[in-house]
Amino acid sequence: MFTGKREEKLMFRTRFTEQFGTEHPIVCGGMTGLGTAQLISAVANAGALGFLTALTQPSPEALVEEIRRTRDLTDKPFGVNLTILPTIDPVPYDEYRAAIIEAGIAVVETAGSSPEPHLPDFHGAGVKVIHKATSVRHALSAERKGVDAISIDGFECAGHPGEDDVPGLILIPAAVRALSVPVIASGGIATGEGLAAALALGADAVNMGTRFMATNEAPIHPNVKAQIVANTERDTVVVFRQFKNSARVAKNSISERVAEIGGRPGATFADVAALASGVRGRAKVLDQGEMEDGMWWAGQTQGLIHEVDAVDKVVRKIIADAERAVGRVSSLVDRRVAAQ
Repeated sequence: MFTGKREEKLMFRTRFTEQFGTEHPIVCGGMTGLGTAQLISAVANAGALGFLTALTQPSPEALVEEIRRTRDLTDKPFGVNLTILPTIDPVPYDEYRAAIIEAGIAVVETAGSSPEPHLPDFHGAGVKVIHKATSVRHALSAERKGVDAISIDGFECAGHPGEDDVPGLILIPAAVRALSVPVIASGGIATGEGLAAALALGADAVNMGTRFMATNEAPIHPNVKAQIVANTERDTVVVFRQFKNSARVAKNSISERVAEIGGRPGATFADVAALASGVRGRAKVLDQGEMEDGMWWAGQTQGLIHEVDAVDKVVRKIIADAERAVGRVSSLVDRRVAAQ
């Protein structure tokens, strides 16, 4: 006779979990420098969907090797992020796309420019495509082009929130109303209460970046994780506004200086390029933990993150807290029978 304790398994079933084969409606989207096997395999093993970042790898061949490393660490679903941006040095996007397909990846997250040139090959190989958008109009355009889901990025997010400054509480339900494909709420999510709220607004899943940075498995310096915990929701800066390329980063002496220089009349990107270098941010901050030596991405959710923990514990806590939040809201409903 079984006498041991049974652990209750909490799960939310949505269009996202059904279509993408995950246990939980939680995504760790592509993050430059962080979307590697170490973190993404942990996200997959926790029942969420994580994305290796293709362009973190120096070549398509290196990406194939990182996919292999990830498969050595998990047998759960994971995907690859392909961010499409104009660059000084041309990126062999066709070769990265071919490497993703040949490696048998089943889901790709695209961001930046239109995914349209890549859709025929991806869909021809049976690859589902999730596209990140920062506005309903861009999301609708991507849906018309044939993407399988939209990750809608609110103004609270780390990275590039677009130029419309629409927060998630408005953007999520607006996107849900306009779109027919599954919607992933991105930006401003770091807790179970946030997951419950996003589902209540009609989203099919949530995407988290900053929350997964503050985990044991995130391949960044412990100083960065400690800074995220110490920071509040006010400790971010939006830079590059004048260049129509707004980006939310953590507040430090470098990002404040970039914002100040960029705000001067006639300023150009060349005036801040050395300070804003992504290579500098990754090498000095993310790798070496020199917190005042470069810019680094972080969202306003810093104010909701109070500890560094294992990815599995983070996901399990979010699901449990979301279940409690749903129960609490349900208990507030007063079902009175109207007098006849």
